[in-house]
Formats: sequence, C-alpha cells, structure tokens
Amino acid sequence: MERRRAPIWTSQFSTLFGINFVINFAQFMTLAMVPKLAESLGATALVVGVVAGVFAVTSLAVRPAVGWATLKVRHNLLLTATVSLIALAFVAYGASTSLAVLIAARLLHGAAMGFLAPVTLAMASDALPPERMAQGIGVFSLGQAVATALGPSVGLWLAASLGYRPAFLCGAALLALAAALAWRFPSRRPEPTVGRGFTWRSFIALEALIPAAVVMLLGGAFSGVNSFIVLYGESRHVTGIGLFFTVYALFIVISRPLAGRVGDTHGLRVVVIPGMAAFALSFVVIAHARTLAGFLVAGAVSAFGYGICQPAIQTLCLMSVEPGRRGVASNTNYIGVDLAYLVMPIVAGSIVTARVDAGTPLAQAYSTMYLTLTVPIALGLLVFLLFGRNLRGWGPKRSAGAEVAGLGVQDPPGQQPARALPGPVQVADDTEGIPS
Repeated sequence: MERRRAPIWTSQFSTLFGINFVINFAQFMTLAMVPKLAESLGATALVVGVVAGVFAVTSLAVRPAVGWATLKVRHNLLLTATVSLIALAFVAYGASTSLAVLIAARLLHGAAMGFLAPVTLAMASDALPPERMAQGIGVFSLGQAVATALGPSVGLWLAASLGYRPAFLCGAALLALAAALAWRFPSRRPEPTVGRGFTWRSFIALEALIPAAVVMLLGGAFSGVNSFIVLYGESRHVTGIGLFFTVYALFIVISRPLAGRVGDTHGLRVVVIPGMAAFALSFVVIAHARTLAGFLVAGAVSAFGYGICQPAIQTLCLMSVEPGRRGVASNTNYIGVDLAYLVMPIVAGSIVTARVDAGTPLAQAYSTMYLTLTVPIALGLLVFLLFGRNLRGWGPKRSAGAEVAGLGVQDPPGQQPARALPGPVQVADDTEGIPS
C-alpha cells in the first residue's frame, strides 16, 4: 500500500500563510507608491533608483545579527518585533514631505526587512514535512503572489483617492494586525548552543553561497521591474499598469505549485534552468511593450521565470544545511537579495538617466535598461550550471532509504537519514483539496 503523503496545510502552516499574506499585502501596497512619491518630491530616475535601493543598506547591515537571533530567540517574537518596525516605517512614509525624510523611512524599513524574510522562511520550513519542502515553499510563496496581484493596484487607488498619508496609514494598520497574530503564533524554543558564540557561522552558511549568488543576480534583475515598471508604463502612456503585478501573481498561482511538484520529483534543475530562460525572455517582452496587453504578456512570462526560480533557489538554500541552521541559510539567501537591491536599482536608474541626458526619449531609455538587465540573468544561469550540480536537490530523488530528510540526496557515509524536523511541529490530518 502506498504511504499517504504528509499534508502541507497543517494548522500551523495555514496560520503562518495568513500572517505572511497580510504582511505582503501591506508591503506590495507601497511597492508602487514609493517610486511615485519620490517622483512627486522631485526625484529623477537615478534618485528613484537610490530611494528604491537604499533600504538594502540597513537590511544588509543587520544581517550579521539575523542568523544569530534566529538561533537565540523564539521566531514568533522576532517576527512580531520586525513587523512592528515595518509599521513604524509606513507611518514615516506617510509623513514624508522631502526626499530626506523618505530615505530615512526607507532605511528603517530596510532594517526590519533584514529580519522579515529569513524569519518567515525559517518558520515555514519548520512547519513543512521534509519530503515536500520544495512544493511547500512554493505554496507558502503563493500568499505573496496573491498580495502581488492586489497590493500595487490597491495602493495606487488609495493614493489617488485619499492621498499618500492615508494610504500608508492603511498599510500600517494591516501590519499591526499581522504583528498581533505573530505574537500568538506557537514557536519552539531555540535549541541550546553551548560554546557557540557570535561568529560568522551565526549569519552565513557557506553551503548556501552558490544559491545565494544566483538569487543575487536574478533578484538584481527583478529589482528593475519593482522599481521602474510603473514609471516605464506611464512613459509609454499606458493606463492601468498596476495590472502587470496582478497578471504576474495570477500566473504564479499556476506556476509555483506545478514547479514545486516537478522539483520535488525530478530535481530543481528541471525548474530553475527553463525558469531562467523564461525570465530573460520576459525582459525582452517588457522592453518592446507598447500597450497594456504587451506588459501583461510580460507579466505572465515572468511568472514562469522569476516566479518559479525564486522559491526553487530558496529551497536549495534551506536544503543545504541541517534543520537547526535553516534560519542561517535563509539569512545567507537574503544577503544575496540585499546586495541585489542595493546595487541594481541604482545601476538601472543611472542607465536611464544617462540615456535621457544623451537625448534619448524617456520611454526608449527605459527599454534599453530592461534589455541590459538580461545580463545578470545570463550570469546567474552560468553560475548555476557551473557550480549548482553539487547542491542538494539539483537532481531527481534517489532510493527512499538513501535520502536525507526525503529531499533526494544520499546520506553521507556512516550517517543515518534525518526523518523529521526538530521541535514540537505536529503533522495533523488535513485535507489536500487546496493546491499544494
């Protein structure tokens, strides 16, 4: 008789999914508003890039403390404090009357973001059955996908209807709700780390450096979409450009569960390699888009590109270490993301500004920038092909008795396979009617 698969949608995972959705909905409301607010305060394309990327300065600065904190502090308490700081940053956004105040708010936001993603990703991995990790991480990210579909359009509508301050305060109220839910979320006590002080291994997992480098290159390219797609659409006189994020998210609902199943069964290379190709193609489509339909096609293609590569590479990071160090591995992954968002929006904005200063029409300058951003994608593919084959999860699963935590990797000689995550996570019967 075939063994029934452990469910993904346990009560803990479902609750965390809801918290993550609320947080991301509030965050994506600001995604489209911050560049528009910066432009309304007199920012050029280069300065918009600086505003978009500056939050990565503080996000990167707190990274050494993040991995250490995930080993020492209950994750629900870390998440509560983090979300509270982001809510405070939203209040500061609403009070911004100059670029200096806006940049200060971005720096505060960045410091909190340095903790947010590693903590939520580690909590999600703790709540998932090991043999369904890739699929589960893909499902978890669907909350972000739905938030992507709704948040930017809602944010732009609120800003147009009520103004920037009320719109940001609405986001802060949602984050306060998420903080209250996180406070009550059950979280295991950190394991004792006798003799392990604050060292570089507290915040960097060497095993996760290759996927972190790949995600840095891909995330750098995607930062050009987040930072400039609304302004580019307006330069093409396209109305309703916020629908780009809606279509992107709707197709992610299709692509990520499917990619997760394929990755768990056949290895993540089967997902990542064609995903990178689709991601590069989406930039070509964006660069040549002239109508809303063209932008929406690009959003759909990107969902089968970055939309499936991101959770797959995150899974490779998590699988590269033992369960107790997944918070550190997640932190390593987001160091790559921070570096990407620190550098690439500024580079992208400088390309646009340089082209405009040379006499190129603004829309054509954006088009050139998007074509240029295919270069980091190509470099990411090269790194993955050259160094990725030794990563856990690269290839298909081997015999069940020789897998580590059911993740498709043979045990090192003399070691027994790990069969469960540490801590009090209980796998309860649950319906699998929801796509997983």
